[in-house]
Amino acid sequence: MSEHLPIPIVVIEDEKSIRHFLSTALQNEGMTVHEAETGKQGLIEVATRKPDLVILDLGLPDMDGVEVIRRMREWSQTPILVLSARTQEEQKVEALDAGAEDYLTKPFGVAECLARVRVLLRRRIRDSASAEQVYQFGDVRIDLVSRLVHKGDIEVRLTPVEYRLLCTLIRDAGKVLTHRELLRAVWGPSFSESNQYLRVYMGHLRQKLEDNPAMPVYILTETGVGYRLSANE
Repeated sequence: MSEHLPIPIVVIEDEKSIRHFLSTALQNEGMTVHEAETGKQGLIEVATRKPDLVILDLGLPDMDGVEVIRRMREWSQTPILVLSARTQEEQKVEALDAGAEDYLTKPFGVAECLARVRVLLRRRIRDSASAEQVYQFGDVRIDLVSRLVHKGDIEVRLTPVEYRLLCTLIRDAGKVLTHRELLRAVWGPSFSESNQYLRVYMGHLRQKLEDNPAMPVYILTETGVGYRLSANE
């Protein structure tokens, strides 16, 4: 994706006022916006436009937004930012488990929306480039080849489980990862409901990597949903 070319984005939203609001905000950031007001039309736009990001409302007139996500994931890994007036955590988790990267609950502000868009676009650029050998956040540096972790000048000793959990967060930095996704990735399918394991090991990582584990800046909790590693700005 060239920085000199407009970034194509597909917005799938049935409310005209919100589509206009999003299109204006994104175009002001130099992006090209393609609009769709139904799930079927949205899938066609995604297939033909090959966007760098999809912004998707869950409450569409012809099909549920989660079904749109599932169908997209059969042939596309384009990042999806979900918009929803649904506030129940189960519905957010369902959208994320289906393959969405992030969500915003309506109503939302333009600044937060654009910030989330930038994070997802940065992640797409990073994923399309060659794999990084070193990942950094704050004063923490992880050498993914030698499997060494430093905080400042001090080497941090992580257990194998802690290191696998950290690498899972790094691989999807900026994305909300559900409890189920993390448990399956780190412990395996038989542990997919063992949230207590996750809380304990997240606590260990914060103790070792955050300046103030009680008020984490990088390893963030999405209440009732999962966790997110704050992407590098």
